[in-house]
Amino acid sequence: MKKKLNKVAKDTNLFLKKFIFNQKKTDLLNPIKYGLLPGGKKIRSKLIVDVGKIFNIDYKKLIQISAAVECIHAYSLIHDDLPCMDNDRLRRGKLSTHAKFGESTAILAGNSLLTIAFEILSQPTLKIDCKSKINLISLLSKSAGHTGIAGGQYSDLKFEKKRKSFKKIVDMQINKTGKLFSFCCMAPVILSKKNKYINLFNSIGSKIGLLFQIADDLIDYSGSTKKAGKKTGKDLKKGKATLIGLLGYKNTVKYGDRLKLEILNKIKKFGNKKKDLSDTINYILIRTK
Repeated sequence: MKKKLNKVAKDTNLFLKKFIFNQKKTDLLNPIKYGLLPGGKKIRSKLIVDVGKIFNIDYKKLIQISAAVECIHAYSLIHDDLPCMDNDRLRRGKLSTHAKFGESTAILAGNSLLTIAFEILSQPTLKIDCKSKINLISLLSKSAGHTGIAGGQYSDLKFEKKRKSFKKIVDMQINKTGKLFSFCCMAPVILSKKNKYINLFNSIGSKIGLLFQIADDLIDYSGSTKKAGKKTGKDLKKGKATLIGLLGYKNTVKYGDRLKLEILNKIKKFGNKKKDLSDTINYILIRTK
C-alpha cells in the first residue's frame, strides 16, 4: 500500500512542480509552493487512481486531475489554518503558510491555488472531450465552494461550543471533507462515460470522506503532534462539533469500523479491480492506530 501511495504522491508532485515552474514568475509563487509541496500523503490522489483502475482510465489523465484536487486541498488547508478560522501555526510538520509568510499573503496564495486547480483541468494537455472537461470543472467547483468545503468550514466554525445532532455533524463533515472525496471517486467514472455508476461513486466518495474525517478526529483526540504533523488536542479545546464529542471515543471507533465495512461492501461487485481501492479504504483507519 505505502509503495503505491508513494508512487502516486511522487507523480502528482512532479506534475505540480512542472506546472508551477511554467507559471509566470510572481512574488506569490514561493508561498504557493510552500503551501502546496511536498503536500502530505495524497490520499485523495490515490483514490482517483484507484477508481481509475476499476474503469481502465489512462494514468496520466488521472494524475493531472489529481494535481487539480491537491491544489484545492492545499488552498483549503491554508485558509483553515488562518487565525480567523482554526488558528493553527503548524501544518505537515512545518509552520503553516500564514505563520511563515503572513496572513494576507496566505489568503492570496490560497486564492491562487483555488484558481490554479481549474487552470490545470482546462489545459489542452488533459486530452478528454469538452463535455467531460466541463463536467469535471463544474463538479470540482461545487465540491470546493459554499456547497462543499467552504460551506462545511462555515458550519464547523458556527458549531463550535454547541451541541449538534448526529445528522448535523455528519452533514457538516461530508461538506467539509466528503464532497472533495466524492469528486475524486466520480471523476474517473465521468471519464469512463459509464454514467450508471455516477451515483454509486458519489455515495462511496462521501462515505470515504466521512471516514477520513473520523480518522482525523481520532488522531486529534489521541495522536501526538509529532506523528500528526500538526497540533493535536485542539478540537476539544475549541469545542468542535465532532462525532467523538457526541458519541464518545470508543463508539466513534466502532462507527468508523462499521462505516468502513459498509464502503467495502459497496465495491465488492468490482472484483479484483477493486483491490487498490480496498487497500486505500483500509489504510485510512489504520493510520489512526
